[in-house]
This record gives sequence, structure tokens and C-alpha cells, in this order.
Amino acid sequence: MVSYGEPVTHPDLMGNLTPLEDAVAPTRDAGYQVELGGDLPDSAAAPINGQGELIGVTAALVVLVLTFGSVVAAGLPVAIALAGLGVGGGGVLLLAAAMDVSNLAPTVATMVGLGVGIDYALLMVSRHVEYLRRGLTPVEAAARASATAGRSIVAAAATVLVSLLGLRLAGPPTYDSFGFATAISVLAVMLAALTLVPVLCRFAGYRLLPRRERRARKLAAAADTDAHAVVTETGMPSASPRATLTGRWAARVGRRPLPWAIGAALIVLTLAVPALDMRTWPQDPGGQSTQPTTRRAYDLMAQEFGEGANGRMVVVVDHGKVPAGDVARLAEEVVAHEDVVAVSTPFVSPDGAVSVFEATPALGPTDERTPALVEDVRTLLPEGAELTGLTPVMNDIAAKMSDRLPLVIGFVVGVSVLVLTVMFRSVVVPLKAAVMNLLSVAAAYGVVTAVFQWGWGVELFGLDHAIPVSSWVPILLFAILFGLSMDYEVFLLSRIREDWQRTGDPRGSVVRGLASTGRVISAAAAIMVAVFLGFATEVDVVVKMMGLGMAVAVLLDATLVRMVLVPATMAMLGRWNWWLPRWLDRILPEIRLEVDDDAIPAPAPTRPELSPEPAAV
Repeated sequence: MVSYGEPVTHPDLMGNLTPLEDAVAPTRDAGYQVELGGDLPDSAAAPINGQGELIGVTAALVVLVLTFGSVVAAGLPVAIALAGLGVGGGGVLLLAAAMDVSNLAPTVATMVGLGVGIDYALLMVSRHVEYLRRGLTPVEAAARASATAGRSIVAAAATVLVSLLGLRLAGPPTYDSFGFATAISVLAVMLAALTLVPVLCRFAGYRLLPRRERRARKLAAAADTDAHAVVTETGMPSASPRATLTGRWAARVGRRPLPWAIGAALIVLTLAVPALDMRTWPQDPGGQSTQPTTRRAYDLMAQEFGEGANGRMVVVVDHGKVPAGDVARLAEEVVAHEDVVAVSTPFVSPDGAVSVFEATPALGPTDERTPALVEDVRTLLPEGAELTGLTPVMNDIAAKMSDRLPLVIGFVVGVSVLVLTVMFRSVVVPLKAAVMNLLSVAAAYGVVTAVFQWGWGVELFGLDHAIPVSSWVPILLFAILFGLSMDYEVFLLSRIREDWQRTGDPRGSVVRGLASTGRVISAAAAIMVAVFLGFATEVDVVVKMMGLGMAVAVLLDATLVRMVLVPATMAMLGRWNWWLPRWLDRILPEIRLEVDDDAIPAPAPTRPELSPEPAAV
């Protein structure tokens, strides 16, 4: 055993295994297996290699090229997100100078920031391209995109930040660092999207359009005809939302909404069923893959000394309350428990104030019977004797976070509903959105439980056995997922409400709103799923669980929720979707997410500006 004079979080020690590796190198060279375990090796044994970012960025570029048909338009959202992440990374470093930050907090912040950053920039660019297709100049298109999509981005980011506030109620200070770091990243990518996208879109000009549209525009300009009409004739989407796939789908769901709603809800609830059996335990080396040295050290200890050797319990006796002569009898009572295999000889402090002895359980730390063992041992201890050590501490953390989960859920849901009520001037829409988001989160819990705790396909994530769900995951996953789900809700509902206010048609507005945003939301969701699954390939098991859970929730949110449940329920509710009591309407502040295009001065009817760049971009 090696002891240091400084805490493991010291900058010269944290994540630095080189001195230990150098010390054991001669023994390894002699043919012996030497593995490292303990707090310091834990800080460096499962490094984040950055492959999650690489996979996510590559997948995002592929999806964006397919979405826009232009390399320039595809690269712009990725560049904006990376720029925002760079600023956010600097903010996280400043945060680390002011408070203790979990070593996993920057990874989670990067995961979320990369996903939402690309999504925010994608929304801005797609709206900009939409206005270019209407015949506006790049400057006018950038201004209108900022006035419309920009407002939705601010509202969406606000819902994410509100959800992250719930982490302050989780208890352990570790959650504070997760919340602050992720909030910094979200704010950075939001500001990058709002400021850099209009500028870059202005300079990109018509290169954001696919090549065939640029050619059609040039032909139209040469023939002195209407460019928009020629573009439509060349095969681009027409103005009718029902001509699009999402428009036809929304209309189909709206015709028979009840069966579609019941079917989608049953699928989501079925995926959520395993969550009823979820068992949580904080991360320990035994739950990692076999790659880190800490996992191999854990296995060697369990093989040679029993499963409980990795989770010894420590009894501390205060001699001011318990006579020194009673310590030996107390140790005998502890070892008499059927799940305790041994106790050490009590060690008395130099001043004689306390005695300490270790109890080795027969159970591993993650055994489902361990919490009961901890409570049994505590009931044996008289006043003045306390139980600590790895296993009791982990048990206390798991219990505390399970108790705090309902509080976090209540706060996040309540505040999010209030924010959406102000945004959309409706009581029904926010409550419906909260229920659907809760369904998505429950399904994510269920899939994570089935994969990691039940072991259904756990080998795909580099693990060789089933493990409990990390105690850090449920609260963290809920706070982040609820905010991300509200992102898509804001994007979609803002377009539906915009159409509803213009036409007064409750069903038609759903069809047209979904038709106009379906492609963008699907592309954004595909990017997020790829980013999160990319992070699930990292070594750390908490990152794996977070990546899988968020990927599942976003996938369900963009398919079953947005494409089935939203149009089905809104079709059934009709005008009730936008019901708001008059007394509440009077006291709520007015926040307009929608901008009526008719209220913005129309562009001058000049001939479309020709792009100076070659068409073969």
C-alpha cells in the first residue's frame, strides 16, 4: 500500500500514474503481474480518449450533407458547434479554478454541448436556406433567420438550463459541477449559433444551396425569370406541406389519432418496464471493462481474498462513549454475522481516543444483499461507534440519491411547465409536453437497466458481466434529457403555434408545422443519437450509460413522440391545445417566439444576386 502526503485531487497526483508505473516496472519485467488499485489509479485508469467527439462529428457531417445537399451548409453547423465548445471548454477551466469539478463533468458537458450546438446551428442554417429559397438576399435571409429561429434557440436553451438547475437539488456537490459545466457549454454554443451563424451565412452566400438550385438560379437570372419558380420546377419541395413526407405522415396520424397514440404509448411504456427493477450503485472498478488496471486489480483481490475484500467496512469506536474493554466484544458481534467473514485486530489511536477495526464482508460491493448487510451491522453498533469504509459510503450515496430523485423530477417538471406556459400561452401544451418527456426518460431508464443490469447486450459496450446502474446516472440523465426533449418541443411547437395564430386551423397547423420542421428535427435527432452513441464507446462505464440512455431517449423523442404522439394528441385536443384561463393570461408576461413574416418588410423585387463562386462546390 502506498500513501501520499497530499489528497488524490492534488494537480500533481490526479490522473498521473507515471510514478507508480515506474515503481512497479522492475517487478513486471521479472515476470510478475502487477495491477494498481485505489483512489489515485481510479482517477487515471479510464481516460476519455476523445473518440466520442470524433464519431459524433463524422456522423454529423454525413447527416448534414444528406440534409442540405451542400458541403458548405453541412460544415457550417459543425464548425459553429466546435467553436462554441472551445469557448465552453475555457469556461469549464475557469469553473475548475473556483470549485471542485468532477473529472467526468467536462466529458458530459462536451457530449451535451456538441449535440445541442450542432442542433442550434442546424436550425439557424435551415431557416436561412428556407428564406434564400423564397428569393431573399443572404443579408435579409440571415436577419429573418435570426429573428425567427434565433428566438426558438434562446427558448430551447432556456429549457435546458432550467433542467440543469435541478441538479442543485440532487445533494452531492459533484452534481453542482456537472450542472455548471454543462450549462456553460450550452450557453457557449447558443451564443456561437446566434452570433456566428448569421455572419458565416452572409459570407457563404448562395453556396448554402445545393448545386442544382444554384444552377437553376443562374438560369433564371440569365433568362430574367423568377428564380423561385424555376427552383420549384427543378424538383425542390413545393410550398405545400402535404407534399412532404412528414406532412403526409402528420395528416395520416391526424385522421385516426387515437389508435396511433395508444400504439406509440404502449411501445414507450414497454421499453420503460425494466426501470421498475432498476438497482443503483455508485461506480466502482468492478463495474468497468477489463481494460483498466483498476479492474484487473479488483479481480485479483476478489479471486485471492474473496469478493468482500474489495469492499471492507471500517468500524470507528469513540472511547469517550464506548469503554475500550467493549471493543473486542463488539468485534466478535460483528464477525458473528453470517455475511461477515473476518474482522481485523482493533487498532487504538496514539492518544487512546478511538479504536478502529475492519470487517470483511462475504459479499461484493455491488451485491444486491449488501445494503441489507450494511444496515444490519449498523444496528449492532452502540452509540459512539460508527460504520464507514468504501461499501457503507457507497450504500449511503446510493440511498441519498434515490431519495433525492423525486425532488429533482418535481422541480424540473414544474419549472419547465411554467416556462413553456409563458412561451406558448397555453396550459394544455406544456402539461402534455411534460408527460411525453417523462415517457421518453422512463424508456431510457428501462433500456439502460435492461442492457447494463440485466445484461442484454452488455458485451456490445465492452463489459463482460451485468452491473447495477450507476447511482450518478438517474438524476443526471433525467435533468439533461428533460431539457433536450424540451428543445425539440420548442422547435416544433413554435412553428405550429405560428401557423395556428395565422390560420386558426388546429389540425392543419399541426400538419404544416410538422411538415416544415420534420426534416430538420429528424436530422438534428440523428446527429444527437450519433454523438451520444459515440460517447458510449468510451472506457468509463458512467459515460457509457449516459451515452446509451440519451441516445435512446432522443431517438424515441424524434420518432414516436414527435412523429406520432404529438400530432395524435394535438389532433384529438383541437382548439383545447391553446386554452389558457383569462386570469392567468393577464398575469403572465408576454414572450413571443413567433415572428410573422408579413410584419417584416418584404425584400425589394430585384433580380437575385448571382453567387461569385463556381457551381461545383
